[in-house]
Amino acid sequence: MKVDWRAIFGPILTAAAALIAIVVDKHFTVVPNPAPLFICIVALAGSLSGLVSGLISAAVAVAASALFFLYHRSMPGYQTADLIRLAMLALTAIGTAAITGLVRKRMVDAFAWQRRHYATAERLSAALDEVDIGIVLLDSDTRAEFINRAFRHYFSLPDEKADSKPPFIALMYHGRDTGAFELPEEELSAFIARRTEMMRSGDSTPINIKLADGQVLRFSCTALPDGGRMLSYTPVTDLIRHTDDPAKADLYLSMRGIAAGQLRAAE
Repeated sequence: MKVDWRAIFGPILTAAAALIAIVVDKHFTVVPNPAPLFICIVALAGSLSGLVSGLISAAVAVAASALFFLYHRSMPGYQTADLIRLAMLALTAIGTAAITGLVRKRMVDAFAWQRRHYATAERLSAALDEVDIGIVLLDSDTRAEFINRAFRHYFSLPDEKADSKPPFIALMYHGRDTGAFELPEEELSAFIARRTEMMRSGDSTPINIKLADGQVLRFSCTALPDGGRMLSYTPVTDLIRHTDDPAKADLYLSMRGIAAGQLRAAE
């Protein structure tokens, strides 16, 4: 059977301190009132194991103090001053146990909530990495807090850059520099500016983005309550490309600039 050392540490330490004080006071030298030490031990017990351990330590401290006052006096019995000091010690010890125990409970509950929240976030992150929709979560400063695997794949975004929390404009420039967009070079600046303005304004109007490799993504922006943005890139290639005339495949390839490196996008 496993013993919780935190639960018994406070009461045992209180009893040990009281016993040492009584023995030293009786056989060696005069020991001052150990009540302040008992209060510290009660606080330690409450912070280590909670309210129950703190209250037990407080009870041990009051009982030990009663014995200490009894053996400390040359005459048997208690005086009114001793009883007052015991009452004050009892109130202080109980209050200390209650405060530290409740504070510990709140901290433990907060840590438990944080662990659950972190676990939920991890599961959500893992789930979003499994979908084929590109997802980017931006904070209120438009920096990417999360970029899933699909987005990294569509835009050939290295993990090191994605994990560095790049701003949205950096993601756009990365797509430009890697030739991800099917768009003429002279139109890229206007395209990036328009996309950035839509993101900042929270415009949820979906647009289609054609990539240089032939894929088509439907981009949409959702404004979040905290001022951030959720960007989604849904693959709609089959819905868009099925209208292309197969007889004009060479023309479409030349328009995509695969041979010349020119890009073209349609929204």
